[in-house]
Formats: sequence, structure tokens, C-alpha cells
Amino acid sequence: MSLVNVVSNGRRTLAARNAQLWADVRDAVRAVPRDYTSGSLGRAVLLLAVPMVLEMGMQSVFSVVDVYFVGRLGPEAVAVLGLSDSLIALVFAVSIGLSMGATAMVARRVGEGSPERASSAAVQAIAGGCAASLVIGVAGVVWASDLLVLLGATPELAASGRTFTAIMLGGCVTVTLLFMINGIFRGAGDPVLAMRALWLANLVNIVLDPILIFGLGPVPAFGLEGAAIATTVGRGLGVAYQLRALTSGNGRVTIDWRRARIETETMLRLLRVSGIGILQYLVGTASFVGLIRILAPFGDTVLAGYTVAVRIIIFVLLPVWGVGNAAATLVGQNLGAGQPDRAERAVWFTARLNTVLLGIVGVIFVVFARPIVGLLATDPEVVALAAACLRVVACSYVFWGFGLVTVLAFNGAGDTTTPTWINFFVYWVVQLPLAWTLAGPAGLGPNGVFVTVAVCQTLMAAVGVLAFRRGGWKKRVL
Repeated sequence: MSLVNVVSNGRRTLAARNAQLWADVRDAVRAVPRDYTSGSLGRAVLLLAVPMVLEMGMQSVFSVVDVYFVGRLGPEAVAVLGLSDSLIALVFAVSIGLSMGATAMVARRVGEGSPERASSAAVQAIAGGCAASLVIGVAGVVWASDLLVLLGATPELAASGRTFTAIMLGGCVTVTLLFMINGIFRGAGDPVLAMRALWLANLVNIVLDPILIFGLGPVPAFGLEGAAIATTVGRGLGVAYQLRALTSGNGRVTIDWRRARIETETMLRLLRVSGIGILQYLVGTASFVGLIRILAPFGDTVLAGYTVAVRIIIFVLLPVWGVGNAAATLVGQNLGAGQPDRAERAVWFTARLNTVLLGIVGVIFVVFARPIVGLLATDPEVVALAAACLRVVACSYVFWGFGLVTVLAFNGAGDTTTPTWINFFVYWVVQLPLAWTLAGPAGLGPNGVFVTVAVCQTLMAAVGVLAFRRGGWKKRVL
């Protein structure tokens, strides 16, 4: 064969591969049920990960849109946003913990070929989420100011942020159901429906944010409270779309509300998995709240800088989280299909992919921290502190891929206990004491907190990989 023919054949092969890749990407964003327990593992990851990354990518945009517009109101408003984020993070912990159990159970039932049992698990999950959000919402409205003071806010800051916090916590049912039902969609292998729901919610928020914060025509300027209203309305519309999708029969899980009922055995099994999952995220969230409490005495500017940096960090981590969610779905469905080895291969594949992606982003953040932060903040002191935080934390990004994916893989298998202990060890035994020591007695101030976050995320990756290699998750019964 001549050199010309070799080159020509190579070009045709490359063109064919590129055409197949783009065809797979197009298929990934179409709501077509697929079997993820057979065929190419790389293609299965791609088909699941693309809509999940797009879903979490929009959530990333949401996380920076609020701080972008609220930042125009001044450092005090951003400080309120940061303190309220700590409280909303507790809602997220409950919501993600509940959705974790729903994802694991639905994925296992779908892998077993039992759509009726998957639908039953979905009903129990939604009922549990509504009950939990009712309790949190009432408490948040009644004690909004007290909660802000508890986190270290001054009486003046707590007074100015009370209404914003009350709206956010009072509407937390939209947060819970948005996470919960998207967890059901992901477990069923319908990530496109989850993507569409979150895109709708966040697009509405993006449109309403500037209108309600600054006013437009007959619409008055609500200031900081406008951001809370926009967020709650957007999430509410996203939930409405989810409920419609669940009853339309377009996905793998369909609910007929006329026949839906509480099944005690299924509910208890779900709560057992979800309860530990909630504890898992409460451990991590409480540590985040603890870091905010350690930073609060350094002033509103420090809190504002940390809030901006965290939003940027989340902006990148959420899409990567989407790739990890693909691994969780594959683990659950393949365990249900009796293929634990395929489940394990999916985890290592996605972990390596995430490590490469985060390594590239980490370098970008280290080099361009200040101009990136400058897109969201204008106060020079806030920009300087946020850039310092971003650079330090980004140095650990290359390790986050394995830590994030292994934890999500445990959850996908229904083993929420192991990552709970990992979180407890890393965040409470190591992170909080180390952050307090470095920020206070060691004299590093806020930089001590930033260094601690980077160290502990690296530790999380090491512990997560060691625990995952033991393989106990393969024997988890749901």
C-alpha cells in the first residue's frame, strides 16, 4: 500500500470517528431511553455525562449570576448572600441526601428491569422531600435573623438580610424537589429530562434577577430580596416541568398520581439510604458553615471575597460533578444487572477524565485568578482576597477528580455509610481544627482557611480511592 493510500485511509478513519462522536453527542441530548448495562463503556459515559454536564453547567451559571448582580449592591449584600448560602447549603445537604437514595434505588430497579418498583421508589422520595422541606421552610421563615446571627453576622447585617434569607428558606421546597426529581431522572438513565428542568429554572432566574433586583418599567427594585424571588420562581417552574415529565410517560419512570400511595417498606428502605446520605452532606455542609464562622471575625470584605471565590470554584466543580453523576448511574444500573466489574471500570474511567479536566482548569485559575474574579467583583479588596483563595484552592484541583467520583460511586451503589465516615474524618477531624489553627494561632488569617481547603480535598481523594479499592460497595443490597 502506498503512502498516499495510508494517509487517505487514515483521514477517512478519523473523519468517521469524528462523525460518530458528534452523532453520539447529538443522541446524548435527546430524551431516548437507552440500555447502559451493555455495549461500549466509553459511549455509555458520554451519553450520560453530556446532558449531566450541561445540567450542572447551567447550575454553575446560576451560582455566579446571583453574585454578579448582587455584587453591584455592595460588599454588605454579598456578605449576606454568603451567610445565607451557608444556610441554603444545609437545605442542599438534605435535598442531595434524599436524592441520593432515590438515584440509587431507581437505578438499581431499572437495572433489574422493574419499572413499577422504580416508580414506587420515586413516589416515596417525593413524599419524603415535601415533608422535610416543610419543616425546614417554617423554621427558616420564623428564625431567619437568629440564624444569621448564629453564623456570625452583626445585628445590622442580620436585620438587612432577614427578608432575603426568609424567602430563600421559605421556598426551599423548590430546591428539594428540583434535586429530588432530577435524582430520579438520573437514576433512571434519563439525564436529558434533568438537564431540561435545571435549564428552565436557571434561565428564568437569569432573566428575572436584574429585573427584580434593579427594577424595570413598572416593576419596582426589590434589591437583594429580588434575587431571592427570582431564584424561587425559577426553581418553582423547573419543578412544574419535572412533575409534568413524570406523568407524561416520556421517560423510564412514570407516575400515575391516582394510584400513587405510601409503601411503608419501600419508604423505610429509602429513608435508611437517604438518612445516612443526608448525614453525609450535613457533615460536609456543617464544615463549610464552620469555615464561614472562622472567617466572619475578619470582616464583611473577607466574607464577600470568600463568597465570590467559592462561587467560581463551584462554577467549575458542578459540571465535573455531572461526569461523576454518570459514574453513579452506571454503578447503580450495572449492579442491578449483576455486572459489578463493569461498574468499577466506569468509575476509574470517569475519575481519570475528571482529573484531566480539573488539572487544566486548575492551571487556568492559578494564572488568571485576578481577571476571572474581576468579572464578578469590583471592590479591590474583595478582588484581591477572592483571587488569593482561588489560586490556593486551584492547586489541589488535580486531585479532586478521584475524590469526587469515588464518593459519588459509593452513593450510586447505595453505600452512603462509607463516604459519610470519609467526610467526617476529612472535614471534622482534620479540616475544622486545621483551619482554626492556621487562621488564628498560626497567624495566617484567611489564607489559613484557603490552604486548609486545598489540603483536605487532596486528602479526600487519597482516602476515597483507598476505600473504593476495598470493593465492599459491590455487595450492597437495596
